[in-house]
Amino acid sequence: MINLPKQILEDIEVQLFLEEIYSYWGYDFRNYALSFLKRRIQSFIYAEKLLNISQLQKRILSDKSCLERFLLNLTVNVTSMFRDPSFYVAFRNEVIPRLRTYPFIRIWHAGCSTGEEVYSMAILLTEAGLYQRCRIYATDLNEQVLQKAKSGIFPLNLMQNYTRLYIQSGGKTSFSEYYTAAYGNAIFSNYLRENLIFAQHNLVMDSSFNEFNVILCRNVLIYFNQTLQNHVHKLFYHSLGSFGILGLGKQESIRFTPYEQEYQELVKSEKLYRRVN
Repeated sequence: MINLPKQILEDIEVQLFLEEIYSYWGYDFRNYALSFLKRRIQSFIYAEKLLNISQLQKRILSDKSCLERFLLNLTVNVTSMFRDPSFYVAFRNEVIPRLRTYPFIRIWHAGCSTGEEVYSMAILLTEAGLYQRCRIYATDLNEQVLQKAKSGIFPLNLMQNYTRLYIQSGGKTSFSEYYTAAYGNAIFSNYLRENLIFAQHNLVMDSSFNEFNVILCRNVLIYFNQTLQNHVHKLFYHSLGSFGILGLGKQESIRFTPYEQEYQELVKSEKLYRRVN
């Protein structure tokens, strides 16, 4: 095995590389956080056994399979079921009572990755007696992770930890009731998928596609620079109905965005906000 030295990437060569990807393939990563991009590009150069970013650029522009591998590497897919259980406790206590007042509920889970948090929300809504009047639109940039999310199949060895998180989140029953164990996998029940719609959506370039009562986008914005964060907040603001709920990750906030005054903090510690204007 050849040990390739890791390159020190200059800002200008990263920017030129991203311009080429945008121009040729239409994927726009120009406003992702530069430090994050450098780490991801460096690791991908190493994984592809290339010498520098110039070689990577040539390969990506001539080989779509390389582009797809790069997209999978660049999009962050760290997730779990009932991740941050306190968020789900807050959602049960503060959001569910508000959702009960609606005859039909639309939820957008933006940047859904492989879908664990989407199924978590489906379970929560089932236990609240609201799932049958909900539609959850789960979107991500990456088609590969969406296909995994659609399957509703996850490694069985993760279920012990997910059960613990489910209990901490205020779960109402035995977590094992929601899946069947087979061939080393946990296959989640068909009824949990009935009201899930998975689709490819690019937060950088695509527009709003519906009006929602809830938008969840947790641990995605931290990888964007301020310009792109403001762009996405504009998209979310115009996609939320009156008094709609926005849920962000623990390290994310609407502070210092143009829309800070348009929301009321519902649960400050869990980054749950309600649109007020």
